[in-house]
Amino acid sequence: MDPESHILVVDDDHQVRQLIGRFLRENGYRVSGARDGREMRETLGSAAIDLIILDLMLPGTSGLELCRELRTTSSIPIIMLTAKGEDTDRIVGLEVGADDYLPKPFNPRELLARIRAVLRRAALQQPGEPPRGRLIAFGGWTLDTLRREVTSADGVVVDLSGGEYDVLIAFVEHPNRILTRDQLLELARNRASNAFDRSIDVQISRIRRKLEGDRNAPPLIKTVRGAGYIFLPTVKRC
Repeated sequence: MDPESHILVVDDDHQVRQLIGRFLRENGYRVSGARDGREMRETLGSAAIDLIILDLMLPGTSGLELCRELRTTSSIPIIMLTAKGEDTDRIVGLEVGADDYLPKPFNPRELLARIRAVLRRAALQQPGEPPRGRLIAFGGWTLDTLRREVTSADGVVVDLSGGEYDVLIAFVEHPNRILTRDQLLELARNRASNAFDRSIDVQISRIRRKLEGDRNAPPLIKTVRGAGYIFLPTVKRC
């Protein structure tokens, strides 16, 4: 954990901001608070923020709209707080660019674990990397991060499961780099792995089968024996 990480808590509930702020400060983070989108923009304009905890239900501009707005100009990590049971809103939040979500009420220690995981994921990105675009092109394929769809050069949409999509996103965001299974698990699913977790290998096998079906097509994912995997195509954000 980086003790200098600065976290912005955007929530209209003063008590929630106070409780989260106190807990995170006790764990070595700097914390700022904002009641709504206006205060969030003011803070972002005057301070370097490493991660935003963003409540879904805010007065004025909603958390979803603010997340979508942020993603047009910034790749700053976002953890969205949602009402318990609002599955649709959580899915939409992830689709518009949130890095993770946590339903209320939540255990502060779980929030801390998610913050640490998201910050570790962000640290894997190359310095100066531009904000993520909605469309990502690679090896003749186009990935639409809003629709969560992969389309071939001739317009055929390939159906990916949620796990396959998450692994593919991890690859396209870190091309031409060896990623270990542990890194892929953390990037794709935001959870700790164990030495016997082979789910990444299964997901990669399925991705290969779906996207490398033509034997004459160049491979997308290379296995590096004893190290992990590397995504070979040139990636272009549109």
